[in-house]
Amino acid sequence: MTSLEIDHFAIAAETLAEGVEYVQDTLGVTLSDVGHHAKMGTHNRLLSLGPSVYLEVIAIDPEAKPPMFPRWFDLDHFRGAPRLTNWICRTTNLPAALELGPDGSGEPMEFVRGNFHWHMGVPANGVLPFGGAFPALISWHGDAHPCARLEDQGCRLEALTLGHPEAPNLAASLAAYHITPEVQIETSGRPKLRVEVQTPSGTKVLA
Repeated sequence: MTSLEIDHFAIAAETLAEGVEYVQDTLGVTLSDVGHHAKMGTHNRLLSLGPSVYLEVIAIDPEAKPPMFPRWFDLDHFRGAPRLTNWICRTTNLPAALELGPDGSGEPMEFVRGNFHWHMGVPANGVLPFGGAFPALISWHGDAHPCARLEDQGCRLEALTLGHPEAPNLAASLAAYHITPEVQIETSGRPKLRVEVQTPSGTKVLA
């Protein structure tokens, strides 16, 4: 069975400032400096959730050249308040992991930013299966990983819950993998994600 580990979470926002304000007000901590993804025309700020998991606030970079294809996480169509839209799992065998996934899991796309080098499965239309309740799949190359550079502010992932109208089908798709840590799945009227984060001021929720 192909193993996946939760790598990070994506909080989408119409502007990076709005997303950062939402996370910092909710968790009571400060995010990293701005990073840029030239290939996707997006930028982000990060927060450590432990030695191997982090949180990403991501938005379209208004100063970047737009890509000739849909942006990841369906950011081209994102509207409304900042919210948790996606989770990303890492694997050591991206082609095999994508092969096991449902239609629309994406094709491997290469990214390089500084000494970070990774491949990620990006759907042709930018929309991940089950409205984002199915994870984006990523494979890091070399030893460089964002967590190693992020300040530890005492935040830790406690739980991830996925909601979807077709919860049994989502569960069946995820059952093809061994995922750590474990994920809870429930039936909901629309796709949704909920993350519980332990912070220095208690457990907080991002959704």
